[in-house]
Amino acid sequence: MTKINGNIGGIRQSVLSKMEGMYDMHCHSSEFISAELVETMCEYTGLLGHEISVYIGRDGRIKDVSIGDANTVSMPNMRLVRNIDRLCGVRCIHTHPNGDGRPSGVDLGTLRSMRLDCMASIGVRDGKPAGIYCAFLGELVESERSVTVYGPYGLSRLPHSLLVNEIYNVDDMLKSGTKEVVQARKERAILVGIENSEDYDTLDELAELAATAGAEVVGRSCQRKRSVDNATYIGSGKADELKLMGSELEADLFIFDDELSAIQIKNLENILGAFVIDRTTLILDIFASRAQSKEGRLQVELAQLKYRLPRLLGQGRSMSRLGGGIGTRGPGEKKLEIDRRRISRRIFELEQELGEIEKQRSLRRERRNANTIPLVSLVGYTNAGKSTLLNALSGSSVLAEDMLFATLDTVVRQIQLNDKTSVLLSDTVGFINKLPHELVKAFRSTLEEVAQADVILHVVDCTSDYYETQMKVVEDVLASLGVSHTPVINVYNKCDRLEEPFAYGKGDFVCTSALNGAGLDNLLAKISEILQNRKVSVELVVPYSKYDTMNLIRSEAVIITEEHDESGTKITALVDKESLWKIKKALGDA
Repeated sequence: MTKINGNIGGIRQSVLSKMEGMYDMHCHSSEFISAELVETMCEYTGLLGHEISVYIGRDGRIKDVSIGDANTVSMPNMRLVRNIDRLCGVRCIHTHPNGDGRPSGVDLGTLRSMRLDCMASIGVRDGKPAGIYCAFLGELVESERSVTVYGPYGLSRLPHSLLVNEIYNVDDMLKSGTKEVVQARKERAILVGIENSEDYDTLDELAELAATAGAEVVGRSCQRKRSVDNATYIGSGKADELKLMGSELEADLFIFDDELSAIQIKNLENILGAFVIDRTTLILDIFASRAQSKEGRLQVELAQLKYRLPRLLGQGRSMSRLGGGIGTRGPGEKKLEIDRRRISRRIFELEQELGEIEKQRSLRRERRNANTIPLVSLVGYTNAGKSTLLNALSGSSVLAEDMLFATLDTVVRQIQLNDKTSVLLSDTVGFINKLPHELVKAFRSTLEEVAQADVILHVVDCTSDYYETQMKVVEDVLASLGVSHTPVINVYNKCDRLEEPFAYGKGDFVCTSALNGAGLDNLLAKISEILQNRKVSVELVVPYSKYDTMNLIRSEAVIITEEHDESGTKITALVDKESLWKIKKALGDA
């Protein structure tokens, strides 16, 4: 490669042709950089007012010559060896047109992330070198590489032997047993979003999602932009800024707060030179790592494939990633690399399997309805405390952690209310703002358990600054499931963390602390009250001659007590008024 790369717009072809001569300026194996090459770089920097960067291999040959702007280090599209226990074998020498040769944060971040042999920066004044600095990787300090900087040096006093030897010393240090520590490093993520009119910081929530997925958030960027850019989501100028930020912070991936199209992903990865995922991919990745049941895993895989199918164009970097990482879990790389026809076939197979599971679920639901035990469903925003509340009410030990999406698979437990009535309590997957559409569709059969509920407990984290917005998210999902007619109790949880009593709930509400048990008796009483208002308590005697009426009673009522004597079967039951009329008619009492 002998062409000049980088920011060459507006530069005369004659100048570029002359600059190509730098590819012939080989350095001796014992020479860090030749004086001729330094003087030529400074001359063109003074002429163009742009940074000039040169990448030199250990054999002294020039591998790339690039032009940046006045402030940025230019990264060429070279295939650099990036072993975690070795240097890449290439050193970068670049100029600073402002005269200050000290390495910038972007310089040092690029040194670390690319594992360059050395990052050398040359201050340029009036087309002449004004001080040379050379930065090398150092020891691990709290899981991050330190940097050793030598300089400033004058061109005539550049210690070539010391600098060349330092490259090999650092390489030997990296080979001396730090591999395991480096491999354990979390993926470093930068969050990117666009400001909205909502009084809700979605980037805070995105940071929690990233932490849940196992990433370390090292930076954030929120763009003030009225409309989304169709090509890059944030605009090319902002994308260039993000590239610098990524180099300085050694970011492994960028996480965008909204769904990205295939072309946006492709364009952003080309500009940023790093892996790009969106909020939906992140949520799907968390679901893939948390799903335990067969149904849950199938649902997540279906959602992932349906979401990725139209985005195959933008999956170039993700499909080439070896060893996995955030955004690649679930179906696996093999499924991501197959063609559209095979993905479509896999989607068909998953839908067939889930259809069979749904049939089994419907049979279980019918058997449960035949037992006429009321069903109470827990719903709410993720991490509101639903599983902790289930454990507190039932005495079970369902996984309950202070993290997003700790529960994915539906859990059902039987509990007794204060009036000794038995009810089934079901825990469901938590909701979240911008919940992926494909995920809602995939989990619809599971969420339909909510539609069968007699009472819904909407669990709310009242300590959240955005609990009202979170409630609206849950209410919108419930409305889409067609459960507007079902009685809802708003359970304002975690009240023990509030300095003052919570007194601003809406509708039927109860304040609780699932952690210490406060307010649980009031909650059970509220459930009993709603169930009793919907049903009346009756005492019936069913003669043995009409014992087939018991089938009707079991399907229409909740039997509390059942005794047998010579007159027939005496029962106490809770029943709707309409159903009571049917039962009395069957008994001949209507």
